[in-house]
Amino acid sequence: MLRLIPQLEFSTSATTRDKRTTEVSGQDYYFLSIEDFKSKIKSGDFIEYQEVYTDQFYGTLKSEVDRIHSQNKIVILDMDVIGGAKLAKQFKKNSISIFIKPPSIEELKKRLMNRATETQASLQKRIDKSVLEMEYADQFDFVVINDNLKTAIDATEHIIRKNL
Repeated sequence: MLRLIPQLEFSTSATTRDKRTTEVSGQDYYFLSIEDFKSKIKSGDFIEYQEVYTDQFYGTLKSEVDRIHSQNKIVILDMDVIGGAKLAKQFKKNSISIFIKPPSIEELKKRLMNRATETQASLQKRIDKSVLEMEYADQFDFVVINDNLKTAIDATEHIIRKNL
């Protein structure tokens, strides 16, 4: 999407989860200790954050949003559904929110298994969380069903261009 609409810039989120071997700190996420993350919460450094799983925090740093705005670009966020719903309400007039929905929980489970990045326990935890997240879809401006990647990208691009 970022190559298709150059005025967009992706905001790198912060997390306390373990870094996967393929991930680059500062590019995929800012990987923080739980103590550092909580310190940033107390300092007011996040525009939003969630404890998505026990001791696994994710959040959007104000400094990331400021960095992108300083480049006269539009911030694009990829975040937890609850955080996304909160920001959609908070910035209703200055944002568009898109819920990317898997075609089914079964298909999501298959995709996660094919990535081979999850243990059986973490896979089940993610599936259980996804079932709950589906209940938030109606709190977003748009819902795109990711049943076909190209179709989902085209639909998302259309929504963004129409609403810029």
